Amino acid sequence: FAQIKPPKFLRPQEVKRLFSSLKLETSVDIRTYAMIHLAYSLGLRPIEISRITLDHISFTTGELSIRERKTKKPTILPLPKQTVQAIAAYVFKARPKTNIRALFLTHSGSPLRPEMVAGTTKKAMEKTGLSSTAYWLRHTYAQNLLEIGRTIYEIKEMMGHENIQCTQRYLYIDTER
Repeated sequence: FAQIKPPKFLRPQEVKRLFSSLKLETSVDIRTYAMIHLAYSLGLRPIEISRITLDHISFTTGELSIRERKTKKPTILPLPKQTVQAIAAYVFKARPKTNIRALFLTHSGSPLRPEMVAGTTKKAMEKTGLSSTAYWLRHTYAQNLLEIGRTIYEIKEMMGHENIQCTQRYLYIDTER
């Protein structure tokens, strides 16, 4: 923590505060809740979240296929139960009825752009009193993997990085250890 900039990840109490502050009253609230779950539980970039289609999700196996990553290598990621439930709530209760296959849509039914995903996430965090961005959830994901004992190679693969140097920027020394 003696760095010029403090680490950019959420501490456990901040994650709890964020999720407990999210409301599920409107379709936008439900969409935001699902997007934040994807960013937190899978460390997805806003652009990756915006590119998810209904065809990429397997509710029965609890998996998400990411076809377009920064490294151009597609991957299949396990979806935690809570994330599956958040996505299902959005799809069945809040998503506009349309033939468009993109998962996240605007009120008018057009696909969300990456900057809209990032902006919506940042706005939800600001409402909670967190001065952070959507990428902090990605950093938090990497930090959580490190704390449960994953190797830097495993973290690199889960985050879709091409090299270890990229992954190192996301990891911080665990001061409790």
